[in-house]
Amino acid sequence: MAEEYENLSGAEITEHLQKGNFLMVNRCKRNGLILYKPHHTEFAGPGAAVGGRCDLDCQSVIPVGNISLIVPDNFEERQTAYKIRIQWVRLMKKSTEYDDPLQRAEKLMFQFENFFDSQTLEQLPDEAFASLVGVLPQTIKEIRYRED
Repeated sequence: MAEEYENLSGAEITEHLQKGNFLMVNRCKRNGLILYKPHHTEFAGPGAAVGGRCDLDCQSVIPVGNISLIVPDNFEERQTAYKIRIQWVRLMKKSTEYDDPLQRAEKLMFQFENFFDSQTLEQLPDEAFASLVGVLPQTIKEIRYRED
């Protein structure tokens, strides 16, 4: 059975990543990581690889949901985790394809609302969402609290 780390703090996860430890986000739980890099931010959702050479430059992390990280048992699990990480990057890219910052923010929030419960999303700062799609935190706030 794979080694599992549950409910680590952002600082503890960042330390693992900066050491080059290879982990994957537990695919059986609704959880993920917002990874702050020097010039951009990424989201790694369930099943995605984190750490290894990909995230040595990670400056900080925000856990999303009740985070559970697993050490893959074998090469095939590692390979699958890398493929899933690429899928998450592509999904986030779809949110950035709009020129209008409000549209980018709406698309991102829609994606997260379909995957995570409202309580989980309320705990995440506007700045974290904003950095994922290159908008100001005020734009995320406007989208979050807009009357429908």
